[in-house]
Amino acid sequence: MTAATAGTWAYDGYDPAQERLREALCTLGNGRFATRGALPECDADDVHYPGTYVAGCYNRLVSHVAGRRVENEDMVNVPNWLPLRFRLADGPWLTPDTATVLDHHQVLHLDSGLLERRTRYGLGDGRSLIVRQQRIVHMADGYLAALRTELTADGFTADLEVEAAVDGGVTNAGVQRYRDLEGRHLTHVHSGTADPGTVWLRCRTRTSDIRIGMATRLTCEGEITTRHEHPRAVQRVRLRLEPGRTATVDKTAALHTSHDPAISDPLWAAVDRVGAAPGFDELLRTHLTAWDQLWRRAGIEVPGEPGHILRLHLFHVLQILSPHTADLDVGVPARGLHGEAYRGHVFWDELFVLPYLNLHFPEVSRALLHYRHRRLERARSSARAAGRRGAMYPWQSGSDGREESPRLHLNPRSGRWLPDHSHLQRHVGSAVAYNVWQYCQASGDTEFLHTKGAEMLLQIARFWADSATWDEELGRHRILGVMGPDEYHDAYPDADRPGLDDNTYTNVTAAWVLARALEVLRTLPEPRRRELAERTGLDDAELEQWQDLSRTLYVPFHDGVISQFEGYDGLAELDWADYRKRYGDIRRLDRILEAEGDNVNRYKASKQADVLMLGYLFSPSELASLFRRLGHHLDDGLWRRTVDHYLDRTSHGSTLSGLVHGWVLARARRAEAWTFVQEALRGDIADLQGGTTGEGVHLGAMAGSLDLVQRGLPGLETREDALWLDPVPVPELSSYGFALRYQGHWGVRLRLEHGRMEIAVPPSDRSPIDVRLPDRAVCVQPGETCRLILPE
Repeated sequence: MTAATAGTWAYDGYDPAQERLREALCTLGNGRFATRGALPECDADDVHYPGTYVAGCYNRLVSHVAGRRVENEDMVNVPNWLPLRFRLADGPWLTPDTATVLDHHQVLHLDSGLLERRTRYGLGDGRSLIVRQQRIVHMADGYLAALRTELTADGFTADLEVEAAVDGGVTNAGVQRYRDLEGRHLTHVHSGTADPGTVWLRCRTRTSDIRIGMATRLTCEGEITTRHEHPRAVQRVRLRLEPGRTATVDKTAALHTSHDPAISDPLWAAVDRVGAAPGFDELLRTHLTAWDQLWRRAGIEVPGEPGHILRLHLFHVLQILSPHTADLDVGVPARGLHGEAYRGHVFWDELFVLPYLNLHFPEVSRALLHYRHRRLERARSSARAAGRRGAMYPWQSGSDGREESPRLHLNPRSGRWLPDHSHLQRHVGSAVAYNVWQYCQASGDTEFLHTKGAEMLLQIARFWADSATWDEELGRHRILGVMGPDEYHDAYPDADRPGLDDNTYTNVTAAWVLARALEVLRTLPEPRRRELAERTGLDDAELEQWQDLSRTLYVPFHDGVISQFEGYDGLAELDWADYRKRYGDIRRLDRILEAEGDNVNRYKASKQADVLMLGYLFSPSELASLFRRLGHHLDDGLWRRTVDHYLDRTSHGSTLSGLVHGWVLARARRAEAWTFVQEALRGDIADLQGGTTGEGVHLGAMAGSLDLVQRGLPGLETREDALWLDPVPVPELSSYGFALRYQGHWGVRLRLEHGRMEIAVPPSDRSPIDVRLPDRAVCVQPGETCRLILPE
């Protein structure tokens, strides 16, 4: 990677081994759909993988694996609009894998959402063809994309043949370990011609029956010929190239599905839209305007390389969760719309994404919470099927909110398909509740809190209350048979059933949910409270049960630290030095041990932060208050010992782990925090997980790194109708600033620099903002700037 400027992300030279990574990091999107940064002249193979994905477009297929019938729902790779190749008349098609590449440069313009590439192909005898392309996925019109190709002859005159296509023969084949599974999601592929420059393709998904319409318009000098080669529509044109004269070919694409509002048919909507679209220059102008508006709302100022990486992270967050997302029924895809890893499913990653969006794009956060609320009945149905009341949200969600977690997963090291028990991560319900609360605190949206938010909190609290059992000997309530965030541990050693008892993260967050639900119900207007009680059967006896449970859920301890779960202290210690010596990278220690015939469940070894996640969600004072509610004293010494214990026993096999550890260590062991902050920053750009970024970026880690600067380092909380700030100095990030939207105030600016803080509230007719710091409270009026010197 070559960093040209703070506003670009650039690569020099062609490297087949890095192509999948570059394609993912150069993906362009607009919240409705996204296209990977593949070269248009290259077909899908082991090097290249062009893919286009529509938010919320899923399809379910059945495969037969290891003698079992396996059903999976996938985000669908829709028809490919990109293909555009070129050759000297009657010569071979030019690609970087088959022709001589004299020079190759690829630049992602972050400020403008423009992908630019320049390649010089050597043709022999001192001749070369210079190819320059500009690509956008339009941010203003969420259904359009465009590709401009400029072809220049250097040292020769000849005819050049250009072929553009729309390809409906694509499959889901972008993840190696999924390739034994069925990936043919499209059927009924038909193509046609709308006018001499425009071709179209329509198809539908095989089981979800989503109709897809795509149309492309080719604009260039020369006569365009069209033919239909199932499952592709192909256009060709012959251009006369002369030295120094550039020939330009513009390709505009429109993409609609039957999920889109205000259309009668996706095919003709696409044909009409591409026909009415302006030329490339005008499309680029309106696209730039839309991106400029996004950056004004979401800009972040961090100097140096960290700031450059954070800007890339923000770019990817914005193009997957843009204002267009507010119109859609979609969740947060854990790997963005950048590839097919995790099948495009929605996990708890929104826990790391919404806190950032809340303070910039609250309308997007609200839409993402609507996705959860629309699936509340499905979550209640899942709870009933498990013999529980309330709502049990799935660990992996897709189109309709049923549990999409696989029952088998492949260990690439051993080649064995193994049981997958990740559906036992019931703590995802607490993440949904946490996001409801955080959104309402930041936005001041009491209407949502008192309606849909209250309904979700009530049903999630009810699920936890019904999941708890009383243990007479302990004198505590317990939650049995679950998994925590640490995916290494899904059962006790040699147990005949999966699941763990009293995972601390699960129990403490369940207690928090119960307490918050009680608080919200107390603040409801009486007519709304009565209506909710009548509809749900809620009564005072149930509320008393919640009150009791929120104080009596069991938290295990051992050796002066908080235990990850009951029985953790009985596990064996792992020889970490030996495994690092033998394998080097042991992030996926579970796969290493399984391939050796061992099992990570036997050891005090974690994939990622589990207990320490509590320090990510809650400020030190709030976490101490939670433990007091549960009858425990959590002081700095106990927390530091707990941090030390798990820090020494974690392999960081998740991109989220470095983020959480950096966040926690910034307050617990500051000198070591930067190592983990760097891991969070570099996770995707350096592909630290070993080949996974090419299958899709880790959107939660990207958004979480932004939130580290927005909330983590300044200690920013939104609660009790105030902005709470408790900055922690990290020398490597001692200067940063950002703007945020808080309870109706647009563009509140915070800047911290070398022990000084500046808070500027733009002029408005809104109420002043109360700001609380550990040693003082200030009230900042609209139109005022408050400057503070922070204690050392």
